[in-house]
Amino acid sequence: MNQKIYENYAKLAVEIGINLQEGQDVVINASTNLATFVKEIVKVCYENKARKVTVEWSNDEITKLHYLNQTVETLSEVPLWREEKMKYSVEKLPCMIYVDDSDPDAFNGIDMAKMAQARQATYKVMKKYRDQMDNRYQWLIVAVPSVSWAKKVFPGLEDDEAVAKLWEAIIKTMRLDAEDPVAAWEEHIANLSDKSNKMNAMNLDYLTYKSANGTDLTVKMQPNHIWLSARETNLRGIDFTANMPTEEIFTDPDYRTVNGVAVASFPLMMSGKLVKDFSITFKDGKAVEVEAEKGLETLNTMLDMDESSRHLGEVALVPFNSPINQTGLLFSNTLFDENACCHLALGMGFANCVKDYGNYTLDECREMGVNDSMIHVDFMIGSEDLNIDAICENGNTVPVFRNGNWAF
Repeated sequence: MNQKIYENYAKLAVEIGINLQEGQDVVINASTNLATFVKEIVKVCYENKARKVTVEWSNDEITKLHYLNQTVETLSEVPLWREEKMKYSVEKLPCMIYVDDSDPDAFNGIDMAKMAQARQATYKVMKKYRDQMDNRYQWLIVAVPSVSWAKKVFPGLEDDEAVAKLWEAIIKTMRLDAEDPVAAWEEHIANLSDKSNKMNAMNLDYLTYKSANGTDLTVKMQPNHIWLSARETNLRGIDFTANMPTEEIFTDPDYRTVNGVAVASFPLMMSGKLVKDFSITFKDGKAVEVEAEKGLETLNTMLDMDESSRHLGEVALVPFNSPINQTGLLFSNTLFDENACCHLALGMGFANCVKDYGNYTLDECREMGVNDSMIHVDFMIGSEDLNIDAICENGNTVPVFRNGNWAF
């Protein structure tokens, strides 16, 4: 890959993504396959006056061997050093950069129930530390092609050609082909902020979704909700952009008052398992019925992860003509696919989608209707004929989407 692309990508990650402040620590989570790109991020972090940069490496093939060869009891252990590391993170609040190159099929052959049990056990131990860090640090997810991921997107191409084609798509959707990528992102962030500001001005009560594919859904908002977009602000007053690329504005529903049917418009990859042509029926906020042409067992396993995983934690508005959808590609990567069209998310909601959330405890946010769960799984429901209306608190109906795209 062109060195200039690496440099510009790293610059975007550090300056627009985490918006690194002088003297902050940074932790980079990345695959062992990505040393060249990670080195560039480390370099840019120090150029921007980071105090300390730590890289935590992972490898999907090794992780798979752990799942294949360890018992559930062993996988569920949380050694003291892991807790001490989390305590250190709570104290230092480092910026977190997650660089994803995951093979969508990496965990094929793994017992989903075994994986779920292990994650449930570790989540119970680690949750208290994550709650203490919630909305107090900057974080970012970006992606870099691997051969396995590229071959999933372009199965008919040779390895090098597939990686090159995936890079082309990432360069375009990340605006790395702009003369000044940082300026291009600032303009894009401003455009998304304009949409979220208009949604916030509506004082809406609930949204209705209707599409010819069978989607017929009513989603009530939690009473103090606000719409956010690309640029968020943490409790220390620092702006950051958590997902790159991003085309969405999003908020919390009231997880207790969702009713109707949501039909997925894109397949979903979960831990190497494909879930395809599925629908979820909600009653009083809870997913009470699911259907799927493929992957029903995987979907049910996810829905049973905890008592809140059958409830929504996010609604996101993305035009069907988004740059990502216009590529015509299924990326098999949520970071990209969720930004192709409107989506919902099962599981955890976002406390920072509560107005003046810094004045409330996490428990108080959850009492307002913000869901709390160990999972957050996005699934796409956008289509070229999706219509969305906002029913405002004053009773007025305002068109939000018509034929899959913004109505204003």
